[in-house]
Amino acid sequence: MSHLNYNHLYYFWMVHKQGSVTKAAETLCLTPQTITGQIRTLEERLKGSLFKRVGRNLAPTELGELVFRYADKMFSLSYEMLDVLNYRKDESILFEVGIADALSKALASRVLMSVIPANSSMHLACYEATHESLMARLREHKLDMILSDCAGESLKYPEILSKKLGECGIAFFSAQEFKSGFPECLEEGPLLIPSRRTSLGQQLYRWFDEKRLNVTILGEFDDAAMMKAFGYFRKGIFVAPSIYQQDILEHNIRLLGETMEIKEEYHVMFAERMIQHPAVQRLLETDFGELFAGRDLQVQQF
Repeated sequence: MSHLNYNHLYYFWMVHKQGSVTKAAETLCLTPQTITGQIRTLEERLKGSLFKRVGRNLAPTELGELVFRYADKMFSLSYEMLDVLNYRKDESILFEVGIADALSKALASRVLMSVIPANSSMHLACYEATHESLMARLREHKLDMILSDCAGESLKYPEILSKKLGECGIAFFSAQEFKSGFPECLEEGPLLIPSRRTSLGQQLYRWFDEKRLNVTILGEFDDAAMMKAFGYFRKGIFVAPSIYQQDILEHNIRLLGETMEIKEEYHVMFAERMIQHPAVQRLLETDFGELFAGRDLQVQQF
């Protein structure tokens, strides 16, 4: 078999990834007819069909899946090569970071501040979404790194590396005063907690069961800042990393208690190729011990 037309192969790869000719055409700024014609030419070259109709949708044939596996490796490597070459340039470096919406914004900001050089040679772009959404974008090379509270999912993908930056205990706060001591007082008021699908939310539910606490959940939040805002408006008992005590107490909020049995963890996840990125290198070399021990004044005064 002679040389393949890699443009045809690229169009096929994009249709497979996007799930339809229409979406691939929008991404590539081409007409659907052009892409369909190019894929048809590729099928003639390979002497077999790459897609089949399943209802209104396209599904890859057995040959299509085989071709896609090789094409995916080829084009993923080409994107990695371009990324590495871009990082080696002297001009401003773009660093695109995804931040899990369940994380506290002050800590996340402080972590990212540590990688920004003073000479403004880096352009930071931050995106907030769920951990699952960010992981998908990371695997599609749409993000350079993500900062999240859970790293377990990264173990599913050998091309994704992760590092735990640190952890801190959790404290409970309220504008109201309760009669019982901690943690029994948590049964006396409605709770505002992270969503059950977050790592912290899951830990809280397990801890309530272990302590045999009959709590009332007023609301669950994906966004940690929104949860704290509700707490500041005297709408219930809310949780936050214990290292924020000083800032929260200044808002006429009471500390009900704290525990190290529940921990908020911070992990960075990135593709293996990102080891070459100067921001990732600085992040991996930085010691965040003072930050997670609560001795970082920039976080305390946030």
